Amino acid sequence: MKKMYKGAVLIALTLVMVSCGKVDNGESINAVGSSAMQPLVEAASEQYSSTNLGKFINVQGGGSGTGLSQVQSGAVEIGNSDLFAEEKKGIESDQLVDHQVAVVGLTPIVNKNVGVKDIKKEDLKKIFTGKITNWKEVGGKDQKIVLLNRASGSGSRHTFEQWVLDGEESKNSQEQESTGMVRQIVSTTPGAISYVAFSYVTEDVQTLTIDGVKPTEENVMKNDWFVWSYEHMYTKGEAKGLTKDFLDYMLSDTVQNEIVPQLGYIPVSKMAVTRDVEGNIKSN
Repeated sequence: MKKMYKGAVLIALTLVMVSCGKVDNGESINAVGSSAMQPLVEAASEQYSSTNLGKFINVQGGGSGTGLSQVQSGAVEIGNSDLFAEEKKGIESDQLVDHQVAVVGLTPIVNKNVGVKDIKKEDLKKIFTGKITNWKEVGGKDQKIVLLNRASGSGSRHTFEQWVLDGEESKNSQEQESTGMVRQIVSTTPGAISYVAFSYVTEDVQTLTIDGVKPTEENVMKNDWFVWSYEHMYTKGEAKGLTKDFLDYMLSDTVQNEIVPQLGYIPVSKMAVTRDVEGNIKSN
């Protein structure tokens, strides 16, 4: 069972400290972007603030595109992204510094009653491009397929389309900003399919194997499961002050060896391969 990090105790403790006059001037920064990264950054920020009273990391989602555009504009200190900055149109990547803090696997998820547990990559591509529209065409029930996509600008969507759809765009369908909402809708909608980061998988939905390969962290590490991305934390220029201190903490043993694996992410150091912005794979 994954360890849950909750902020209630921390908030209460901080309020007491403030009321006692022990925290006079709090310091804070903003980390905005990828919702696939949000649970990791939130958990790390709560742990960080619990040992650095008066220093706060405000974490918000909104998607990788939002994170990249806001850090580029200077509106936030950290832009969280599942994308390399070079992959996002309108982003001047040479202004940004990349801090890779983890790897995340993505998996297709379906409503538990569709009758399918394994799918061919080519058929999965056909589902998302609208060429297959009924689950019976891939061995499931005689039931209409309901597509659910992440919003345009989502790093998860980009990763899924890049590696499953071979760069093609998904068919127009219902879109959601929130990964958590995607999971909820899939769990309650007959015939529904979408995709989420491993860290969002619960018993409410069914994951799919692709060509017999399971969506596991071990398979991601070897690139046997190919639907994955780096978790980037971008800064505009070199990080300084609290921003640098928190990014250093993200790469500390506490985060990398405890929080990262407990929440379903993979430390970069555990990867047997490296993948560059062009998609080229090199063994470590």
